[in-house]
Amino acid sequence: MPPPPSVTLLVIAWRMRATIAEAVRGALAQTLPCEIIISDDSSGDGSLDVVREVLDGYSGPHRVRLRSTAQNVGLCEHLNQLADEATGEILVCASGDDVAYPQRVEKLAAVLASDPAVQLVGSAVDDVDAAGNLIAANVRGLPARIDQRWLLHRGKLASVLGASLAFRRSLVTGLPPLVGRVEDNMLTLRAALLGSCACVPEALLAYRRHDNNLGDWVFDRRTAGYAGFEQRQRRVLAMYREIAADQERCLAAVRELSPERRALGAELARLYRLEADMREAILDRPRRHWIAPLWRGLTQRGLRRKSAERALKLLLPRRWF
Repeated sequence: MPPPPSVTLLVIAWRMRATIAEAVRGALAQTLPCEIIISDDSSGDGSLDVVREVLDGYSGPHRVRLRSTAQNVGLCEHLNQLADEATGEILVCASGDDVAYPQRVEKLAAVLASDPAVQLVGSAVDDVDAAGNLIAANVRGLPARIDQRWLLHRGKLASVLGASLAFRRSLVTGLPPLVGRVEDNMLTLRAALLGSCACVPEALLAYRRHDNNLGDWVFDRRTAGYAGFEQRQRRVLAMYREIAADQERCLAAVRELSPERRALGAELARLYRLEADMREAILDRPRRHWIAPLWRGLTQRGLRRKSAERALKLLLPRRWF
């Protein structure tokens, strides 16, 4: 039997001083010995001092390193830097506001070790509030195996939850750098392009829900009325264009792809671009200009239902959106 792949657990933080100690303790409690890199994205909020206190006197089985970016770079560039510095073949991501359960790394790494085709694996999670109280148990899971066809037929531009991810380091180091704000859709599409994704049905971490979650920022509903609708749509369409561009860069970089995988990867990139185009048309353009992207959406698998629902908005004033 070949030796099991090496693993690096990345504890990634930005302005998480109130929760980082619990996140680090969860990392140190992992049952599989591994490299742990705790990295703060230049928060300037004292998070590093909190981590130093937690690590003081640590003598457990893990190799632990604390670092910070030279300046704030955002999540995707932060991951690029960490992938370059990590020694593990598998990267397990942990946010500084979540808490990994002790067997999380071991169970995710086992899935990747058991099947070379699996490039990325996530899990269900337990949603908790800012104070750590349970909101919902064992949620946000996806099917055991996910590929390009599932992503197309599923629609809703689905992704494995970024907070739950473990993936092969080559998804970052062997492909163009991640560029954008949100990483989970990009990594899911990269993994499906090269192989497949998996999902463990068991909750392996406590996923903290609060106002500073990146996903909640993108889909923020706190601003009422049309102004809130427009803000949310512009953030989402910008994110979808970043995801489409990432998939296009990966398609150009990977020469050894079957014609089927290449065609499906290109269709997934088009899916994201078309979704962004439809959202932008509804915001900015006269209604007669909605028809072309809406028609394309009606003929695109994965977007037919959304496009039909949007067609009804042709009859409504924008202030009602």
